[in-house]
Amino acid sequence: MNSNHTPLGPKADKETVRRHNLSLVLRAVRDEGEATRAGVAARVGLTRAAVSSLVEQLLESGFLSESGKTFSGQAGRPGTVLKVTRSGPAGIGVEINIDYVSVCVVDLSGTDRVRRLEHLDNRGARPEEVLARGARIAARTLESAAEQELYPVGVRLALPGLVSGGTVRQAPNLGWNRVPAEELFARALDELRSEGAPLPVGSENEANLAALAELWFGGLGPVVTFLCLTGEIGVGGALVLNGELLRGAHGFAGEIGHVLADASGPLCRCGSRGCLEQYAGQSALLRAAGIDENAGVLGVSELARRARGGDARAVAAVELAGTMLGRVLSGAVNLFDPDAVVLGGIYRELMPWLSPAADRELTARVVSGLWPPGSGRLRASSSAGDAARGAAALVVREVLADPVAYVRQEPGAG
Repeated sequence: MNSNHTPLGPKADKETVRRHNLSLVLRAVRDEGEATRAGVAARVGLTRAAVSSLVEQLLESGFLSESGKTFSGQAGRPGTVLKVTRSGPAGIGVEINIDYVSVCVVDLSGTDRVRRLEHLDNRGARPEEVLARGARIAARTLESAAEQELYPVGVRLALPGLVSGGTVRQAPNLGWNRVPAEELFARALDELRSEGAPLPVGSENEANLAALAELWFGGLGPVVTFLCLTGEIGVGGALVLNGELLRGAHGFAGEIGHVLADASGPLCRCGSRGCLEQYAGQSALLRAAGIDENAGVLGVSELARRARGGDARAVAAVELAGTMLGRVLSGAVNLFDPDAVVLGGIYRELMPWLSPAADRELTARVVSGLWPPGSGRLRASSSAGDAARGAAALVVREVLADPVAYVRQEPGAG
């Protein structure tokens, strides 16, 4: 009989079930912040005996620590407090952007433990050189992590443009085409490390990772369906639906910076005319305000300073950007019906002048009527919603999903 069903695969054996339950217990403790064995058992639906056995394995492997006693106010012995360890496995995220490199180490609890940010002009530089710069910063960050007894078990690169299969297919603002970023970065990092096995390297679009950081660490509360925009030299976008990224058929969803805002507008680096980036990207904003478009973060601060002072040209530049953002966002809102739109990157600092114009467009164009001015659906990102942290957290989530795979072997161990 013909069937189009996907093969189900082999049934779970005892080892597979135990590995799943170890993940269940570890994630339960992480989510609670601190918990007792009894509390974990109640949450995950396993017996106390089973949870105790799993906890002992996680303690021995260095994923959990215990300290003190907690009293529930009920009969019985007090429980030992369990916490996710502050040492041991961690994730490292490296954001490569046009005018900076940011590196972040996150521990199993999701805490940002080490952070490095270097402002660099990566425009016009060869991809090998840019990725080697990122590897050098990452290597120094790894040394700082080791001082805190953290050992990152993987690296995730946050990269601008179209990213798929370890390759940047196209990043117009960097001038990259078909750059094997994972391979180049891994080789550069391995050459800088004096000991230890090579770290596995993965990659993802930077806007996607900023959206995940906002989802996991930001102040969105119950919102799990939202559109996230990051304003930098370019404009990146990511759509989260019910807590999951919408990647598209080929992994290229979210390129909102190259959505048409005005067909008669200026030529974009991508080859089209009137892209949103040409009005709401960092270079376009600074240029429109009469500020050196290559001034980077200092230029954005100057733009905000002038806008606060009522400078007409600065205010007009930001209001135009807000209008074009609202115009493009209204189409996305009508199409996907998100609960919120989150603006990050340079937009956080410019929200007082950006959001009123964007709100007006959303109010006029969104057919649901759910986006009136002051609705709170258009909001600034949190300080935690950055791509480097999202990248590092992605590694951590892989550890939490299968801790057995990341048990550190001591030198000489079989």
